[in-house]
Amino acid sequence: MSGTATYNASRGRLEAYFDRTAFDAWKTLTSDAPVSKIRATVRAGRDQMRGLLLDWLPADLTGKRVLDAGCGTGALAVEAAKRGAHVVAVDVSAQLVSIAQARTPAVLGGGRVEYRVGDMLDAAHGDFDHIVAMDSLIHYTTPDIIVVLRALASRTAGSMVFTVTPRTLPLMLMLGMGKAFPRSDRAPAIIPADIDGLRAKLVAANPGWTAPRTTRVSGGFYTSQAVELCNLAVLSRSEARG
Repeated sequence: MSGTATYNASRGRLEAYFDRTAFDAWKTLTSDAPVSKIRATVRAGRDQMRGLLLDWLPADLTGKRVLDAGCGTGALAVEAAKRGAHVVAVDVSAQLVSIAQARTPAVLGGGRVEYRVGDMLDAAHGDFDHIVAMDSLIHYTTPDIIVVLRALASRTAGSMVFTVTPRTLPLMLMLGMGKAFPRSDRAPAIIPADIDGLRAKLVAANPGWTAPRTTRVSGGFYTSQAVELCNLAVLSRSEARG
């Protein structure tokens, strides 16, 4: 399945941004190299969010297939593989994938990471037990997010955990300032979402799924909202075993 026209346009802007404009900055941000105080808050927020999303996945992923949709430089994919997962880590940016490949340890316990450059919606990636999309949907409109997750749900047996940007007054003011003082190297626009409305629309668009959890991570210049979607059949079996 391919995305909508607006989804494809946004994906193209992200590819150009990360491959041409932001490569060096993103390489530094996702390392342990010194960064500015502003970028340090972004790094800390991303570290906290990554830990949260990983906590929402099973502790033991042995034999499970996990899609890291928008894998960036591979930190989450590596951690999931250490739990035994076969991770298909996809990103539109060939540059970021090259960093991820260089940073991935040769030995990952019982798991492995298979990096791919391309579209998270490509059906050739196959079916999955779990999908993670950390800060890779924040540049898309709510209708496009619904299209993306509905397509991915059709190929997911267990759960999808992802992040979006919450619509808050401080964040809207910050984004407004960015538009008022544009820079040539600024990232593609972040599109805030009404979290409760988005969750309701996702459940309506995906019969047999529920959205049980959502948590916000906010600090300094990082604000993101984690949302979980679970397949009710799998969730019921898990609760029965518990």
